Amino acid sequence: MNPFDRRIDPVRHDICRRLVEADCEAFAVGNWQAIECDFDAEAFEGIRCFHSANPDDWRIAFPNLASYRDSWLAASTEFRKKQFIGLSHREALIARTHLRDIEVAGDRALAHKKFSGELKLADGSVLTETRQTLFRLRRRDGHWKIVGFLGQLPLER
Repeated sequence: MNPFDRRIDPVRHDICRRLVEADCEAFAVGNWQAIECDFDAEAFEGIRCFHSANPDDWRIAFPNLASYRDSWLAASTEFRKKQFIGLSHREALIARTHLRDIEVAGDRALAHKKFSGELKLADGSVLTETRQTLFRLRRRDGHWKIVGFLGQLPLER
């Protein structure tokens, strides 16, 4: 699940652990408190790209962490209504979430979290949506905090 070795690349390993493992576990059960500490509430902003590569279409959807939290919780509730064939909600999230590219420059990082893969649902439909999110992070007091993201970017194949 985590492509970064903790001993060789502890910074990327930790960022990946928080952005994938911790986030998937929390989202699968709607536990915002489990990941709230991963954000820099004072500096946070979230931009939605609406599956468009054109920056003219992008909007500041989350001007603060509270607005993102509310959207995250609502999305988690909707996600948990889905019934996957042979997978728990956590397993479904992990299967579709990929984080292999993390650029670190001093106390800043840019992580490319991608969502892809087909998952069959009990109702006969298939979850196939692809997208990516670019997370911007800052190291503060020795901990990496999310200061913002560009979400719902198209995923090039």
